[in-house]
Amino acid sequence: MSKANVLLALQIYSARKFTPLDDQLAIVARNGYTHIETFGPFHDDPEASRKQIEAHGLKVRSAHIALDLVIGDTGKAIDIAKALGAKYAIAPYLPVDARPTDATGWRAIGDKLQTAAEICAPHGVSVGWHNHDFEFKALPDGSLPITHLLGDKLLWEADLAWVARGGGDPAAWIEHYRGRLAAVHVKDIAPAGEKTDEDGWADVGTGVLPWAKLWALSVEAGAELFVAEHDNPNNFERFARVSAEAMRKFAKGEAK
Repeated sequence: MSKANVLLALQIYSARKFTPLDDQLAIVARNGYTHIETFGPFHDDPEASRKQIEAHGLKVRSAHIALDLVIGDTGKAIDIAKALGAKYAIAPYLPVDARPTDATGWRAIGDKLQTAAEICAPHGVSVGWHNHDFEFKALPDGSLPITHLLGDKLLWEADLAWVARGGGDPAAWIEHYRGRLAAVHVKDIAPAGEKTDEDGWADVGTGVLPWAKLWALSVEAGAELFVAEHDNPNNFERFARVSAEAMRKFAKGEAK
């Protein structure tokens, strides 16, 4: 099943230090990606952003929309997603000082996200959560924030490298949320002590994560959208090229 048709995207946050935007989009397009995943600056004028993105032959399937918009101004989140042509509105992060310290607090956020998902659904927009490492750090009662955030229905954009950094087993969590994967962030971790100037991240396929296996498991669990990301590359074009080459091999089942 790892040879199933999938969409190859890139989280354009990876290119934020390498302006101008048209150059970023050109790099994404010429390396064979068909989609980008947007973040904050693209949402100030989403209709203009869509035109600029589509001028490079690219589309938007998913957008990282701030949590306070998704749950606090859901109508605006819907408008942003629809203007971009995005199917998924993904809440991407929670600042340290806003993170609950117990299960009740995390469950409350999850409930708000689920309410937003129910509001968005009739408009053709699905809501999901994108994880970092903190969702996999045990609370005082031994439970994990991720389980309270996602509840029984909410979709998950799985950043498997952050799962690993949080001490979780990516393969086990893919199986746990089978059928609920809005997308998978394809990010890699450099061997210990390497790539320190890039915060220990690596181009996809060059790090320590078993991406061929994780890719196949993700497809089997229902994922169709795979989003390359590097939080701090020192060369964006290299990252985009190397990662696209690896992702195409994973999609074809050629990599081991």
